[in-house]
Amino acid sequence: MTLSAVEAGAGLRAALSRPPAEVVDQMVASGMRGRGGAGFPTGLKWRLAAEADAPDGRRYVVCNADEGEPGTFKDRVLLAKHADLVLEGMTIAGYAIGAREGLLYLRAEYVYLRDSLLDSLRERREQGLLGREVAPGFDFDIRVHMGAGAYVCGEESALLESLEGRRGEPRDRPPYPVVRGLHGAPTVVNNVETFAWATAVLARGPEWFASIGTHRSTGPKLLSVSGDVARPGVYEFPLGVPIAEVLRAAGGTDAKAVVVGGAAGSCVPASEFGRTVSYEDVATGGAFIVLGPDRDLIDVAENVAEFFADESCGQCAPCRLGTVALLDGVRRLRAGNCTPDDVARLRRLGATMRLTSKCGLGQSSPNVFLSLLEHFPADMRVPVGTGGE
Repeated sequence: MTLSAVEAGAGLRAALSRPPAEVVDQMVASGMRGRGGAGFPTGLKWRLAAEADAPDGRRYVVCNADEGEPGTFKDRVLLAKHADLVLEGMTIAGYAIGAREGLLYLRAEYVYLRDSLLDSLRERREQGLLGREVAPGFDFDIRVHMGAGAYVCGEESALLESLEGRRGEPRDRPPYPVVRGLHGAPTVVNNVETFAWATAVLARGPEWFASIGTHRSTGPKLLSVSGDVARPGVYEFPLGVPIAEVLRAAGGTDAKAVVVGGAAGSCVPASEFGRTVSYEDVATGGAFIVLGPDRDLIDVAENVAEFFADESCGQCAPCRLGTVALLDGVRRLRAGNCTPDDVARLRRLGATMRLTSKCGLGQSSPNVFLSLLEHFPADMRVPVGTGGE
């Protein structure tokens, strides 16, 4: 893993040797986009937060370690083996935007990592890398906040609601967190992998990062590869890697499909394994779930539909009602009780949820189901007929 070769402290030393605005410029020059799935340009996010009006001078850096996407476990590995790179990246972001406080929002199921993270924070304070006078005029500290055990808290505004002690529900936007985030102050929210690579960018230079991947998708990417493969695990590839190459590395070349992006992603059939993992083609926060030749796709669709019906926060009707209706539709397909017109209505429902749900949970919840209907109608037991609109 490239991150293993990054010298501890090199990124922070490089950041503190230049003005904060130049640190932001370095991130912009790297072309790095957030590694959590949405892919918003990291440097631009930091710049917007640094330039946003902060009447009381407060700004915050928040690490989204609420890794709840099914099939994703790369951030867990980073926190277990490379926590200092993540904490260093948060400190760099704090210096760049003028923040004095960082918060690491840790998934409730990752509570077993809490003590080791607290040990890392204590050691960094003892080394003068956190706390008062990290650099002349720069104070910055980090605390760990345990998550609420809800998938929706992976959405940045719901995460902020949870941090403020309220029920984790998405906020209306605008304003965006970079303008009005935690406690109404400008806030940068990035995920674990993003902060780790930010440390690498400052340590090795933005030109190094930008030389990897594609023009629109720069840098390396960590993939959590699981499912019907011989060698599951966390893999590092340059963005732009063909899906087929990932399958060769993990021992899954006989797959009939791959769910890229987890439950919120889409199902890519074997006929499209030449497509690339990149923001301009098949984007992912890191989940890469391989479906072998004997995998029952109705089981996959029902599992995903059950997950979203359970995890919907219920705030908006398209998601609250739509996730249950999709689950019912999958079960009727399994039982052979769907007509062609029923399937057409389910397709329209999925399209409506994508357009009208309030946050990414509802917007992405139909993705796997709709892609399975498109590419595997026989496996999904879609009845033959007109399916009239």
